[in-house]
Amino acid sequence: MLTAATIESALRFALDEDAPWGDITGDTFVPGAASARAVLNAREAGVFSGGEVFARAFTLIDSGVQVELAAAEGDTFSPGDTLAMVSGSARAVLRAERIALNFCQRMSGIATQTRAFVDAAASNTAGRSVRIADTRKTTPGLRAFEKHAVGCGGGHNHRFGLSDAVMVKDNHLAVLAGQNADVAASIRSARARLSHTTTIEVEVDRLEQIQAVLDGGADIIMLDNFSLADLRAGVELIAGQAVIEASGNVSLDTVADIAATGVDVISSGALTHSVRAVDLGLDIGLGLDTDLKPDLDLEFALDPEPDIDLGSALDPDSGPNLESN
Repeated sequence: MLTAATIESALRFALDEDAPWGDITGDTFVPGAASARAVLNAREAGVFSGGEVFARAFTLIDSGVQVELAAAEGDTFSPGDTLAMVSGSARAVLRAERIALNFCQRMSGIATQTRAFVDAAASNTAGRSVRIADTRKTTPGLRAFEKHAVGCGGGHNHRFGLSDAVMVKDNHLAVLAGQNADVAASIRSARARLSHTTTIEVEVDRLEQIQAVLDGGADIIMLDNFSLADLRAGVELIAGQAVIEASGNVSLDTVADIAATGVDVISSGALTHSVRAVDLGLDIGLGLDTDLKPDLDLEFALDPEPDIDLGSALDPDSGPNLESN
């Protein structure tokens, strides 16, 4: 899902957004020959995600930048832990720093939140095993990144988009009702037209809707915004004839009780749409062979004639050279 091509496309967009004509600060104040070594440090506890994205942000700017990851996807970390080391051209490191951090901090935030939901669900008093799944409530353009992060946190991905599974929601049912269509017959008709590998999920918001969906042969039934009592009743009615998914009113405070009702899957948009980025910092120094610390007093000479180029973030030769203007 999170392919190299997807990563590169998103990073190119982000880097060009951040420095469309180059990094005027770095190109003015940082000598072209200066090198930098930096450490990605955790400033709070969390679950790591986005290492490949973090590394590629730097190498897209300069292929000579070296990034060594000290944490793997899904690793837990504590405040002060080193997660990655970066070394190479100071200008390249400074130009990519914020973009690399933005992706890694958000992805780690999603992984951290997901792990909290997974752990809370596992603590249910009935000892039930249940999957925690995401939804399509993702940031436009970043779905692959956010769903990857959910996996890093121990969660599972729901359908990626509208093209890979059938999911009949309340608005679909409303359209069918407006056409006086029979729900069970509609499900059977859809099944006849679909590939045998395509699953059908139907969302219901009342107990009395379940039987028609069962009669139609749905693979998955989503019980949406059900009370705990109705969830238990729904599980008893379905009785293993379909996978049961619970959604709505899912939070860290409620997920264990929902898991205890006997559902198979709990989906929550909060895994991606209500997440806080984890606090990570890139502590950097210039041209030093020793370990870098942010409080070092660094001295270096500015280029007597700085080479300022306001070209594309990824093509420093594409923009105007201020010296010739």
